[in-house]
Amino acid sequence: MRAMILAAGVGSRLDPLTRNVPKPLVPILNRPVMEYLIELLKKHGFNEIMVNLHYLADHIESYFGDGSKWGVRIEWSREDKLWGDAGSLKRVEKFFQDDTFLVIGGDDLTDMDLTKLVKTHKDKKALATIALSIVDDPSEYGIVLMNEESRITRFLEKPKGEVIFSNTANTGVYVFEPNILELIPHNVFYLFGKQVFPLLLDQHMPLFGHLTAAYWKDVGNLQVYQQTHKDVLAGRVDIAMNFKEVRKYVWMGENVTVDPTAEIGYPVAIGNNVTIKAHARVLENTVIGDNCAVEEHAVVQDSILWNGAVIRPGTHLERCVVGQDCSVQTDAAIFDGIIVNPQRPAGPAVA
Repeated sequence: MRAMILAAGVGSRLDPLTRNVPKPLVPILNRPVMEYLIELLKKHGFNEIMVNLHYLADHIESYFGDGSKWGVRIEWSREDKLWGDAGSLKRVEKFFQDDTFLVIGGDDLTDMDLTKLVKTHKDKKALATIALSIVDDPSEYGIVLMNEESRITRFLEKPKGEVIFSNTANTGVYVFEPNILELIPHNVFYLFGKQVFPLLLDQHMPLFGHLTAAYWKDVGNLQVYQQTHKDVLAGRVDIAMNFKEVRKYVWMGENVTVDPTAEIGYPVAIGNNVTIKAHARVLENTVIGDNCAVEEHAVVQDSILWNGAVIRPGTHLERCVVGQDCSVQTDAAIFDGIIVNPQRPAGPAVA
């Protein structure tokens, strides 16, 4: 089966982390979020994948290549400008003309049962099926109403205030029949939520919903990005972790050096080639990337360190994200911060 990963966006809601790193390469547990998506697609039989690219396209394509490392075949669609999710699909319509296919966002982290989603789509004889999730803040998503047969009867993109009529949200994971492409114009910026789905409703075409309780997060903003790490550490999402659990809720990679006087709390994940020095404290809900150092008497709590970060002696971090190869100065105390190296050349945030 075939799928499309939407990976062209700039990722402005994660700025400044995405100034040098495209959103699909932003790391979750030291691996790009898009890597988990490819593994999920492979698990459910989607072996041929189209990915659209625009912002920092070279970095994404160079990391994933032709997909053979993951047992899939990846083709790339480079865009001179952003065309919208539906407009991007239209540009590669020849790839999807033969059979039912799936579309998913390149910054989603999910363990959704895609096989069950496709089965719902085919059982309902749908033209389009939207995977749906219950959310706390519907204003950030498209919301829907369904009838007793799961047919969508109302759809509204990012509602505000009194017009919020549902907390059942569009996850941005779709299953389509190829003839959906006939409804999307050529060479026009076009969106599923603003144009395609309202058109399907207006014309009474078979648009269905598939409500899932699976884990799903769009990691496109900082708060969700941080919460996603907590969820992974707490075991709320079924993804592969490339760490060994050395004690309950403490995971470590290879070649990790921890001074006997250092304190390691939990849950904590520490990558490869990391040094934790004397009297340092690495406390709960912290993820440390590869080739990092936490130096003497430094404290890191509820924070995410990207590869190559160095936390200097006496520094105290809480609820922070530290970008790749960034050195945080001695004796600083930083809370709720994003710390990046403005001199770092553009490139992937993962090795």
